[in-house]
Amino acid sequence: MSVGSVTITTPTVDPNRFARELFDELPARYDRLAEVLSFGQNGRWRRAMIDEVVGSGPALVADVASGTAGVAIQTVRRSPATRVVAVDLTEEMLRRGRRNVDEAGLAGRIALTVGRGEQLPFPDAAFDALTFTYLLRYVDDPQATLRELARVVKPGGPVASLEFCVPPRRVWAAAWWLYTRMVLPVGGWLTGGREWYEVGRFLGPNISAHYRRYPLAWHVQAWRDAGFVDVRVRLMSLGGGLVMWARRADG
Repeated sequence: MSVGSVTITTPTVDPNRFARELFDELPARYDRLAEVLSFGQNGRWRRAMIDEVVGSGPALVADVASGTAGVAIQTVRRSPATRVVAVDLTEEMLRRGRRNVDEAGLAGRIALTVGRGEQLPFPDAAFDALTFTYLLRYVDDPQATLRELARVVKPGGPVASLEFCVPPRRVWAAAWWLYTRMVLPVGGWLTGGREWYEVGRFLGPNISAHYRRYPLAWHVQAWRDAGFVDVRVRLMSLGGGLVMWARRADG
């Protein structure tokens, strides 16, 4: 942008690099603190998302932004014939995920690999189903990322996602604002130290900014534009959690 004869350059932040730096130091406490920072709702939200993919009995599922493989583990436990490829940008998270998978005795059914949601290292139509969790806030182009997720799913295959959301009703939105701006940073500090204090302080403003730019109606249309049909939305926990699901269009 130019003002008179002075050129002002707006700094850009690589979302992938930011996400990697944000989560690099967190794997050891991630699963426990995810429950704390979601007010105990993360597990319930995960189950609701997985419900939408395991019913079809998929043979091979991609779990993108898998973190420490919690969704992957729950998916194979819920669907005995299913195998999962867990993908995450952060190697430290995947190392913890490998430990969790080994401790669960599921190494033969869950593979873990480093990858970006915007550029997945898989051929077209490689998976029967796909899940992704807390992903679109950390990519530069959510619409392009949704198209890439659709690319690797077979026609007709189910896809489901989990994300934080801003409650639509004013009274709950106000309570959510206070929780995310005050309780999250303090709770993060008390249970996880400085690293989780920083995550708690970051999370609320990041979620608010995302939905100001990409409202819920945008998300629904973006899924459709990416090649998904029968797009459904479920707001959970008074609107603090968002589960979406659809299926890849046929042909």
